[in-house]
Amino acid sequence: MNFGKKNKYYFFTNLNNIGFDATGDLEGLIRPFRINDPASIGDNQSVNSLLSLSQNQLNFKQNRTNFNNAELVSLNAIFNPTKKLKVKTLGFFNWDETDFFRNSVDIVNINSSNFTNTENYELCNKKRIAFGKIDLIYDISKTKMLEATTKYNNGSFYNGANLIFNGNSTIENLQQQNNLFDQKISYTNKFKDKKVFLLTGRFIDEKAPQNYHLNKFFYQDSFPEKADANNASQLSENQMQFAGINAHLLDRRKNEHLMELQLGNEYRKDLLWTTFSLLEDEIVLEQPDGYQNRTSYQLNDLYFKSKYRLKIKNFGLVGKLDFHQLFNKLENNNDKSNQSLFFINPSVGFDWKINNKNKIVSSYSYNTTNAKILDVYGDFVLTGFRSFSKGTGNFNQLDASSVVFNHQLGNWSDRFFANTFILYNKSHDFFSTNTLIEQNYTQTEKILIQDREFINVNSKLDYYFNFISSNLKLNLGYNQNEFKNIVNDSDLRQVTSKNYNYGLKLRSGFKGIFNYHLGAEWISTKIQTTIENSFTDNVSFLDLSFVFDDKFDVQMQSERYYFGNLETGNTYYFLDLHTRYKLIKDKLTLSLTGKNLFNTKRFRNFSISDIGSTTTEYRLLPRFALIKIEYRF
Repeated sequence: MNFGKKNKYYFFTNLNNIGFDATGDLEGLIRPFRINDPASIGDNQSVNSLLSLSQNQLNFKQNRTNFNNAELVSLNAIFNPTKKLKVKTLGFFNWDETDFFRNSVDIVNINSSNFTNTENYELCNKKRIAFGKIDLIYDISKTKMLEATTKYNNGSFYNGANLIFNGNSTIENLQQQNNLFDQKISYTNKFKDKKVFLLTGRFIDEKAPQNYHLNKFFYQDSFPEKADANNASQLSENQMQFAGINAHLLDRRKNEHLMELQLGNEYRKDLLWTTFSLLEDEIVLEQPDGYQNRTSYQLNDLYFKSKYRLKIKNFGLVGKLDFHQLFNKLENNNDKSNQSLFFINPSVGFDWKINNKNKIVSSYSYNTTNAKILDVYGDFVLTGFRSFSKGTGNFNQLDASSVVFNHQLGNWSDRFFANTFILYNKSHDFFSTNTLIEQNYTQTEKILIQDREFINVNSKLDYYFNFISSNLKLNLGYNQNEFKNIVNDSDLRQVTSKNYNYGLKLRSGFKGIFNYHLGAEWISTKIQTTIENSFTDNVSFLDLSFVFDDKFDVQMQSERYYFGNLETGNTYYFLDLHTRYKLIKDKLTLSLTGKNLFNTKRFRNFSISDIGSTTTEYRLLPRFALIKIEYRF
């Protein structure tokens, strides 16, 4: 790091194979997502890939299963060529090779179909990402500013999986690219003391082609006439272009009333081309009908948004009206159709500060959303080595109502603080699935169904005990999701999913050398269809901290995992240790770190769904120790 009067530089590099993710939230850097913020037009626009070979997302520290070999280089600079112009540059390069190991047993129990699938899975992912960003900030005057942001991302990914499915050795290969160009320009004019005008324009072009190959053929039942086929492949072209402009006026009036007006237009065009082939060795036998997609989907949203906040002493009332005129165009395998639609999204809410200790916030909204490219393609697409999916092939808009309620008792800095949050959502229509499940493959079609309900209740309480100088946290949560789907030509069936979580944490605030942090959480899940599945898991932890003086400290972290539905191997323990000694203050520091000191090598968990249950085992990084040296100059 070097900080001069006019220019500043920051260089960072990291190389590791200990499971550490030095990049952090890289996706948040490349594609930051902000909701309803000024000048955030286009933040929710990106390409969504149909097929991926990736690690499972676990309720577990990812670095324990991340067998990596990562290299990272980042160079940042800030230049001030003139008093009015500031230039920020960022260059980011990341190479990584990760291995992931998983064994699973799937038990399927639906209607008259009952079977068990076993899978031993070894995944190797190689990636290379180059990302660049330039920010130009020009102060036209004290009240006017022009900002321009240019981003470019180039990613290459090679994913290979060796798996044994029901005793059959299988190899998957997926090569994919991602190329992104993103340009945004914003103009800000504070033309009066409490009035601001923002004008924002944005253009995004993103491409994500994929080439997938599978060296086995699992689809004999779907293609009985192709008895000679012994492997399969799929090529896909997925491209998105976005262009949008937004004019935003904010007017802070007397008595803290706030009026916001927005006028804008957003255009998006998606191209999705997929080619599925049946092969005998390297010879293409057939590209079957019903499994090829040539889809072009264009959306144009012309909108006017209005919002007014009325404040009367400690009470605030907020009303919103969003007017949308849609012009949609869909082309599915040369079948063209157009749609013109007008709708209004209303919302009303209030916030009430009853006193210094009580605050209530609540709102109601009704939203209409447009179907996306992954909802409207017309033929089947391969989405996994034994799974196909299909969109509706038509235009669709989804309507939903939601109610939010939040109550705060106390303040964050008080001895006692409680926060309760309730969300109720009613989807008047939604995308569900009609699924055919066989032991070797599944086929899923999206269907439009009415009435889905979701409720979420969460409450957190904090209390500080003076006599033990410790803070207690209680967390209670419940959510329920009710929806309908079709499985194996059944009638429309009701699915109810319920989740409960409850836990506590206790953290000390001693002034001496010792402090602790301990806690436990229980998570219960129940799914009801024609049958009922349920389980309860527990996670607990104990962290100890010893700060002997300004030079020497020791940190210890321990965890315990318990899975109630596993008859054997249902409890796991982990211990990490970190010690640090400062040889020369602000100059030279030595550290010793130990990970997975109990040397737990494998980890199993249990999950349920509306079609059965899954037991999964993961391979973990073994016990290791690191000596660290930090030198500053």
